[in-house]
Amino acid sequence: MGREWSFGSFFLPCGKTNLKERITDLSYKIKEIFYTLQGEGFHAGRAAVFVRFSGCNLWSGREEDRQKAICQFCDTEFVGTDGQNGGTYSTDQLIRKIKELWPNDGSIFIVCTGGEPLLQLDQELVDALRKNKIYIAVETNGTKLAPKGIDWICVSPKANAPLLLTKGHELKLVFPQKGIQPSDFEHLDFEHFFLQPMAGHWIKAHTHESVLYCLAHPKWKISVQLHKILGID
Repeated sequence: MGREWSFGSFFLPCGKTNLKERITDLSYKIKEIFYTLQGEGFHAGRAAVFVRFSGCNLWSGREEDRQKAICQFCDTEFVGTDGQNGGTYSTDQLIRKIKELWPNDGSIFIVCTGGEPLLQLDQELVDALRKNKIYIAVETNGTKLAPKGIDWICVSPKANAPLLLTKGHELKLVFPQKGIQPSDFEHLDFEHFFLQPMAGHWIKAHTHESVLYCLAHPKWKISVQLHKILGID
């Protein structure tokens, strides 16, 4: 689910069409936009507007495809545009909605997530957000390179997926994952390294294992899904 061109209605004499005039803006498929507290990683507990982009390159989002997907443990709904404030947005429309949801005139903090936000988040949108003094955080699986100007990059690697984005601010590894270990990433250029216990039936065992690993390897910190504990989105 990538970006689409949005066209206006123009009629030119002699049947000629000027495509440059017809292209009005790029559009972005957004599953949902909402205001909450960040629940994971370095910024846990911080107020943020979440912008969840539709689509992912590691799973279709359909349950019937989960067992053959590269990422089989995703707990997020990212298909379509039918979530809270979801829809197809132009750059200007998206910025207006973000400002509408922020409670005051202070510095706006957004988290671009998915799915995989870097399938859609492009340089034009990043530049426009920065022009409006919006602090941009991104949560990505690291399989796509990021546009310039993103303020905070959090990469969450997945087993059997190529890792192209090897530099950022935060690496957050869902743990344990068959086929990859935390030590595989310690040489990468990130400021913070987090283990996040894999959710699901074995969450208690995964949390215990994550705690033991962080105690034995102080380079790593533990990230719990605070929003689930607090009962918020």
